[in-house]
Amino acid sequence: MGGKETLYLMLDASTVLCGVIGNPIAHSMSPAMHNAAFSALGLNYVYLAFKVEDVAEALNGVRALGIRGLSVTIPHKVAVMDHLNYVDRTAERIGAVNTIVNEAGQLLGTNTDGLGALHALEQVQPVNGQCILILGVGGTSRAIGFTLVSERKPMSIVLAGRKPEKTANLAREIQSCSTCPVIPSDFDPRSLVEMISQADIVINTTPIGMLPNVTESPVPDGVFVSRQVVFDAIYNPPKTRFLFQAEQAGARTINGLPMFVHQGAEQFRLWTGMEPPVEVMEQAVRRCLRIAPDNKG
Repeated sequence: MGGKETLYLMLDASTVLCGVIGNPIAHSMSPAMHNAAFSALGLNYVYLAFKVEDVAEALNGVRALGIRGLSVTIPHKVAVMDHLNYVDRTAERIGAVNTIVNEAGQLLGTNTDGLGALHALEQVQPVNGQCILILGVGGTSRAIGFTLVSERKPMSIVLAGRKPEKTANLAREIQSCSTCPVIPSDFDPRSLVEMISQADIVINTTPIGMLPNVTESPVPDGVFVSRQVVFDAIYNPPKTRFLFQAEQAGARTINGLPMFVHQGAEQFRLWTGMEPPVEVMEQAVRRCLRIAPDNKG
């Protein structure tokens, strides 16, 4: 009432516990998103946030308490890998785990970040036959790059990073998993203009433009064209300067909110075996960010 939804969670001895571990963790929107999904489907699940410093001890607690699943966020996505019973090929290639599933005390690690980005992107533009420029060569870039080539669709990928050796190494790693050409390039403003002009899809995986540095962008003004799709993995602020630049050129834009929601939806599937209520999850995150339902930017 009054336009505000209330979540009703019945907690008892049969309640299934999931959660997120990280440090810091107070800012996380994952509890709101997942608890809204559990409530919408009437599941006796609850999702909590845990500030964790000692990963090994935390995962021992997951086994001992029978916690069904975890989301893993900064700074633990790499460290958890040494304490799991199994890490799937996707997470191994990416070099990070963002999701843990507890199967009778056996902890299985995977990474849903790339799938979240792919789902968000393909709602606007199929990747088939596209030239895709990815800015940045960190964890998000790795997740998106390896997920794209796993689709086995014809496309080309250009990686632009500030560290030439790291960029070239990642390009070789991704290339080794696919026949898709992956081209390394320096993150240089002069070369960026040409690379962007040739791309069909431009993806920013750098933190440039994230709160509180909202006036910054990884690219100069006037580089985008209207035929492009421009995707920023940042979701706070909802419209970065990078997306504003693209919007000014008439390009279609996607912020990081759909990626965040869809990676969470993949986690929900793994923990519950059910189809997630994606729209409910998105609206829960929008409420946290105070974004109007019809404001997709």
